[in-house]
Amino acid sequence: MRKQIGLFAAILLSFVLVLSGCSSNSSSTSSDKTNGSGSKSNTFIYGISGDPGNSVNVITTGDRFGLMEIKAIYSPLYMYNGKDDVKYFLATSMTPSKDFKTYTAKLRKDVKWSDGKPFTADDVVFTYDQMLKESNGGWARSMLIFNNKPVKVVKVDDYTVKFELPEVSMGAMESLGNTFIMPKHIYEGEKDIANSSKNATPVGTGPYKLVQYKAGESVTFEKNKDYFLGAPKIDKVVFRIIEDANTANISLQSGEINALIIQPSDVAKFKNDSKVTLKPYDEGRIGYMAFNLSSKAVQSKEVRQAIAYALNRDEIIKASYLSNDYAEPAYTFLPRKATYYTENVDKHDFNVNKSKELLKKAGVEGLSLKLAYIGSDPIQQKQAAVMQQDLKAVGIDLKLVGMDANALSQKLEKVQTDFDMYLNGFIMGIDPDTFNSLFVTGSPSNYMHYSNPEVDDLFNKGRVETNDAKRQAIYEKIQKLIIDDAAFYPITENKRILAIDSNITGIDQAGLVPVYTFEDMSKLSFK
Repeated sequence: MRKQIGLFAAILLSFVLVLSGCSSNSSSTSSDKTNGSGSKSNTFIYGISGDPGNSVNVITTGDRFGLMEIKAIYSPLYMYNGKDDVKYFLATSMTPSKDFKTYTAKLRKDVKWSDGKPFTADDVVFTYDQMLKESNGGWARSMLIFNNKPVKVVKVDDYTVKFELPEVSMGAMESLGNTFIMPKHIYEGEKDIANSSKNATPVGTGPYKLVQYKAGESVTFEKNKDYFLGAPKIDKVVFRIIEDANTANISLQSGEINALIIQPSDVAKFKNDSKVTLKPYDEGRIGYMAFNLSSKAVQSKEVRQAIAYALNRDEIIKASYLSNDYAEPAYTFLPRKATYYTENVDKHDFNVNKSKELLKKAGVEGLSLKLAYIGSDPIQQKQAAVMQQDLKAVGIDLKLVGMDANALSQKLEKVQTDFDMYLNGFIMGIDPDTFNSLFVTGSPSNYMHYSNPEVDDLFNKGRVETNDAKRQAIYEKIQKLIIDDAAFYPITENKRILAIDSNITGIDQAGLVPVYTFEDMSKLSFK
């Protein structure tokens, strides 16, 4: 599954907040660029708030920073940005059969690995086989399993691959395209891909090649002159690790870095700066509060609904994102751009009286609960504080438990009762079938431990239903049921704000996309 970027974790994941940094001298050009140390080079420096490590690989790497590194080095068959928005990379087409049980990928014939070896169908088959091998712990494995049966990937010839599904899956076009392709000739026979020494010297087909990793400091790439979509216009890319937000902002203002993801609270610092351009964009991210249904205190649906009605969603958004300019209210688990999104659900609009009535009906008073969140995340800090005050107004004592992101991620992956509620977020995809792992009974990604047999059944039906109108009805019902159960309280669908050197061009051509930032960095250039 896609990591929940709110955790980072967690796209998928949860996925989740990335801080990146940038800016440059307004007089710099592609051949005369000052990079902060005084030397001149055609270098793009992107500040990030976390360390991707030196052992990234396409099978097990699922965090945002690691995937950004993967995107620079490797290529997928294609990227699915919507039914009518498919960007092909290693494939030139992906065609379903009439019964939607077989998908045929035609591959490019002009691709070489960065060590000069030719890319072929053997690499594709090998990669998907490794992702499906349960012992490898592949991050996208669940997306290749259909009703407990794996997709079968078959080589037809050197440049044609068939994906044979065990049953119909109308979300297959998206789920089959999420995997980056690895070189068979490098990894064949490797028993522990996650910890392989080969991960430190990757051989890819992407626009850049890894040349240096400095723990806690930076990752440096140089352009792949043989990149099949054309040699990148920028010679070198550096991901500079800057964990402190204030330091990152200063680095952007001073021109030491060229790109940075900023918080809404920092927008005013750059809004009138001609050297910096602000590029807000949608990631399809849902920020939410969910209940830990392993906790006895929140077993009652009336109690969960009471809490939902006690929360003032608009105030939570205003406190954390300042306004609706960079965040819209979320009412369901699907983002607005997802297929079959609907707002025809109980929005649990702020209603203190209704909350108190439900608590009384449940026979609950003097309730004390714990809310877990990422303590270093300023957005979640503010959301938690507002929620604490909201629940106090209906007689609920909410204790705030700020945690390290990794510690919270590890807690959520286990059955535990250390907290009753938690804040998180996810970036999953376009087709609603890609979200099923968050809610189906027993899924490792179902951190709520939520279980509704009707929801499970509907997700199974929605996957195989080929009639569009019937499929829409199924997913609209799923959205209503999940919200009515109130195990999941969507808060916001927020934008990601890229602040980038005004001398950088080709941003629209490079494409701003979820998780990776750029769909193809080769298109970026300096004026």
